[in-house]
Amino acid sequence: MKSETIAAISTPMSDGGIGIIRISGEDAFLVADRIYQSKSRNKKLSDQPSHTIHYGYIYDDGIVIDEVLIMLMRAPRSFTAEDTVEINCHGGIVAMRKVLETVIKNGARPAEPGEFTKRAFLNGRMDLSQAEAVLDVIQAKNEYALKSSVSQLKGAVHRVVCELRKEILYHIAFIESALDDPEHISLEGYPESLKSENEGWIYSIQRLIDSAEDGRVMSEGIKTVIVGKPNVGKSSLLNILVGEERAIVTDIAGTTRDVLQESVNMKGITLNIADTAGIRDTEDAVERIGVDKAKESAKDADLVIYVTDASVSLDENDEEIINMLKGQKAVVLLNKTDLDTVLSEEILKEKIPGKEIIPISAKENKGIDLLEETLKNMFFEGKLSFNDEVYITNMRHKAALIDACESLRQVESSLAIQMPEDFYSIDLMAAYESLGSIIGEQVGEDLVDEIFGKFCMGK
Repeated sequence: MKSETIAAISTPMSDGGIGIIRISGEDAFLVADRIYQSKSRNKKLSDQPSHTIHYGYIYDDGIVIDEVLIMLMRAPRSFTAEDTVEINCHGGIVAMRKVLETVIKNGARPAEPGEFTKRAFLNGRMDLSQAEAVLDVIQAKNEYALKSSVSQLKGAVHRVVCELRKEILYHIAFIESALDDPEHISLEGYPESLKSENEGWIYSIQRLIDSAEDGRVMSEGIKTVIVGKPNVGKSSLLNILVGEERAIVTDIAGTTRDVLQESVNMKGITLNIADTAGIRDTEDAVERIGVDKAKESAKDADLVIYVTDASVSLDENDEEIINMLKGQKAVVLLNKTDLDTVLSEEILKEKIPGKEIIPISAKENKGIDLLEETLKNMFFEGKLSFNDEVYITNMRHKAALIDACESLRQVESSLAIQMPEDFYSIDLMAAYESLGSIIGEQVGEDLVDEIFGKFCMGK
């Protein structure tokens, strides 16, 4: 069946140096021939070899639309595994739209969101986990998220899942063969062998599930809340981290009354920071709402940054905040160390054991580097490696892994009570299919459409 030829603008719709219109499908070269002329007017693109670039002009009804470079890629050596033409035109919005309109007028149809990547998946160019990694690469917010996404795009998740499925399938086939031909294939002693293998599968899958928390932090960022009493320097700290004056800073206590949200990149880690109202007893109804919001935000945070004032002693408001930190991943900043101090690191360590204490001066921008290194160690033990370690960043993958693990634990239970072997086979097959959904072997058309519908146009 002949596939439709699709086209879309693959670069952002904004003024820029270059814009790319991508065409993919069996008629891609034919469409290009209809609208392209070389400078010498004697070159036909469909006669040219794959992976070559050609200089010329795009014409619409005999009128020059733009001066372009055209890249040719013949199937299957292209992103979609189909004949593909990429027109590099000038990057203005009007120019890109006019070239696209000309392409569509001459035989292509507008691509749907994510349709190029969807075709790459359907044509076997990549599996579903790799296709989803394409979107993750585009949306990566920091260095770690990008490295993880590229690792998955290169097949890191694919390799692990396929190896697990291969091993599980071997045992399914063995059980089914033994049940069909008991005279020649014996299951004597087999449960002990399966028990050992099953324990290894559960361990491997559980490690992947456990990696999802680091994966979430990498891809989404660390949900961070700055807390402290009024006037300890929370807003000044936020302004330093953001690199601009986002929060109002005054000597008046209670200036910050609502939660300010900002995203900050520190040493390759994304912090989604909320600067909250100073926590204290107050008669002001509006400020009290802000204080309540601060407390609620801290409960749901991945990280709490507690800012204290080195020039002021701890009081009952600090005691309330310290109690909030119990069970929370938190770091304590001893701010205003440029002033005469009455509050020391030693006092804080005694009051808040087990929490990292970092002296800083938001006014003089001191101690921020140590904060960055501390957070890197707190969340990623100082470094992340993408050579052998696989991090699960997609919640669909995590859900499928949990389902697979539950099926294998059911196998474990069946082995413990010596159930018949066909029970093992049923649950092993359930695990096999759950793992298959990660790479796209056990998914319906609706799910595929939903996944690729999240992509941007032209990808």
